[in-house]
Amino acid sequence: MMRYRVLGPFSVTVDDEPRTPQAAKVRQVLALLLLCSDRVVRRDSIIEELWGDAPPPSAVTTTQTYIYQIRRLLHPSEGAPHEDRAVRTVHPGYGLSVDPGQLDSMEFEQCVDRGRALLDDGRAKEAASLLARARSMWTGPVLADVCQGPVLRRYAARLEEKHILARELSLAADMRLGRHRELVAELKSLIMANPHHEWLHAQLMIALQRSGRRAEALEAFRHARRLLSDQLGIEPSEHLQQIHQDILEEDSFIP
Repeated sequence: MMRYRVLGPFSVTVDDEPRTPQAAKVRQVLALLLLCSDRVVRRDSIIEELWGDAPPPSAVTTTQTYIYQIRRLLHPSEGAPHEDRAVRTVHPGYGLSVDPGQLDSMEFEQCVDRGRALLDDGRAKEAASLLARARSMWTGPVLADVCQGPVLRRYAARLEEKHILARELSLAADMRLGRHRELVAELKSLIMANPHHEWLHAQLMIALQRSGRRAEALEAFRHARRLLSDQLGIEPSEHLQQIHQDILEEDSFIP
């Protein structure tokens, strides 16, 4: 069975045997086909990815060579029927077929979508479990060891955004389950990496308040206010200010 990993260092295995391409541009092409799995990737898009606005005269034939190398990598047996091969020529480019369970990013997105649906349905415990599984699939930035041109960067950015969504949904599920004390350290760490993310500041204030640390919750608001004022020249949103007011009044309402 083929197995592809793109959520971190790039990895390809076939029947548990390592098959990750070593040549940089072959890695790029295979990575692009994977992030566009089950869709046709135009040859022009591959050329743009590899050479940008200045492709060499041999770009088309070189691209064909890279596709041939990928096919040999995934199907070393010359006797493999064409219809059984993962990489197919489909005008005006190429397509790579991926079965369920083969590509980690596909499994990740399915977990996030299902987790969000469960959370919306009020099934926080099931959602938390599924979203934790989704987050555990990440071992680093998307395609951490692959050179990325303009096309790959666009697809990688979409996955990174989904990773942020998974993190926020996971936190929301854990908050609903009353895991406030356990979340304080993670929220503080996330705020250090994302100092202008007001939703994270809000969750930290709520977690501290719910953990019986009211004074720290109020200080968290003052810290958020200083960051937003000093670095962005803006005041906290009405939502953040309302949470602050609720804490001042020891209101039990949590947005």
